[in-house]
Amino acid sequence: MIVRTIAEINETEADVKTANWRSKRLILAGDKVGFSMHETTLYAGTVNQFWYANHVEAVFVVEGEGELVDSATGEVFQLRPGTMYLLNNQDKHEVRPTTDVRAVCVFNPPVTGREVHDENGVYPLITEAD
Repeated sequence: MIVRTIAEINETEADVKTANWRSKRLILAGDKVGFSMHETTLYAGTVNQFWYANHVEAVFVVEGEGELVDSATGEVFQLRPGTMYLLNNQDKHEVRPTTDVRAVCVFNPPVTGREVHDENGVYPLITEAD
């Protein structure tokens, strides 16, 4: 059994911060459960372009509001507490929070915590053996 709190993650290597967002990685590939789980806060007024070409991501919005844009179609979806979106086709997308948006995100395959978005917003596929 694994039990962790956000307080334990704060200010550790598993607490990843950028100018646009902060991601607290609660479950990582090293836990060997087949997925990773993060609490991510996207900051109000930012524009975030992502493309998880190597991962499937599910996102559940806990707090805040904003927009999700499907980069392929231009379709816009409203984000608010209780909204879930699943990037089941490695969809290129943009997230535009109008307030800080706090979400729980699940990745498959799991991330290791060492990934960095490249110029296309992609996480490389890193395994624990890498």
